[in-house]
Amino acid sequence: MGRENIPMKVKLLLGVLVLQCCLAGFHVVTRAALNMGISKIVFTVYRNSIALALLAPFAYLLEKKNRPPLTFSLLVQFFLLAFCGITCNQGFYLLGLHYLSPTYASAIQNTVPAITFVLAACLRLEQVNINRRYGMAKVIGTVVSIGGATIITLYKGMPLMNFKSSHMLGGSTASSNHVLNWTVGCLSLLGNCFSWSGWMVLQAPVLKKYPARLSVLALTLVFGLVQLLAIAAFCENDSKKWKLHSAEELFTVIYAGIVASGVALSLQIWCIDRGGALFTAIFQPVQTVMVAIMAAIMLGDEFYTGGVIGAVLIVIGLYFVLWGKNEEKRISNHGNEPELSRHLLREESSPEAKSVTNDIP
Repeated sequence: MGRENIPMKVKLLLGVLVLQCCLAGFHVVTRAALNMGISKIVFTVYRNSIALALLAPFAYLLEKKNRPPLTFSLLVQFFLLAFCGITCNQGFYLLGLHYLSPTYASAIQNTVPAITFVLAACLRLEQVNINRRYGMAKVIGTVVSIGGATIITLYKGMPLMNFKSSHMLGGSTASSNHVLNWTVGCLSLLGNCFSWSGWMVLQAPVLKKYPARLSVLALTLVFGLVQLLAIAAFCENDSKKWKLHSAEELFTVIYAGIVASGVALSLQIWCIDRGGALFTAIFQPVQTVMVAIMAAIMLGDEFYTGGVIGAVLIVIGLYFVLWGKNEEKRISNHGNEPELSRHLLREESSPEAKSVTNDIP
């Protein structure tokens, strides 16, 4: 190993750790925003407006020459991408976070690779070959991950730790019906994961027709904002709800828009480009640990036995699915797999697909 390779490896490791730290901070900051009383729809509109303002100039300037013409069919597909990736994804996430802690939100989101595999298999975009080790690994990992999410949903367990005496940000926004809150929160976060996975599955055919990844993201944000503003016209027409009343509220919105949707996305693209999608994905559980520590100290969150058991199973399932995907890709590169699998893996490993396969929740 040459000396010149060591600095890049160190930079890559630091890059993925900083990425997970940024995303962990997003979970905590978003919950803090809800604790302060910021409207969910207002927070989402402001966050995506900031992200669009950051992204649009780069999309216009960098892809000006190679951006394909828009068609009505593409506009409909962008609308559907926005509905899954912005409106439903972020809406379910905020609703789930209203009832659950950021720790459980991050833990449940580790099921996204498994759910994506299930949706792709149902749409026949992914082959389920249980006669091969990688196929069995993906199936086992999916079952284990979904089983872990089910445990979190149905079994809360006993509290393990409580930092409520030292929390620094606002109190809980949930009501006193803890069982209902827990169930609604878990189901909402699973809805967030299904929306997120559906968004990723729908991206591949869109990017094939419109291979301008920054423009795809920008147009998705535009349609997402249109949908959110239409919802806000009916649900949040009180002008007072649109005002930020403190520096803390302003900070949460700026962090969500700039750090989570701007810095983190750019850093993620860089990490995937330098280290690959698999290397970046295997550090996802680090985010959950960071969220647990930050949320316990800053928000006074509790840990429960059911959540810990479920989170461990989800992480185990995540690694099974990732190993299966990596093994399938390795075998496919040697020409031993059918043409359909090779085609999907090429789509999955292309720069356009990789750079937008894991947007912020």
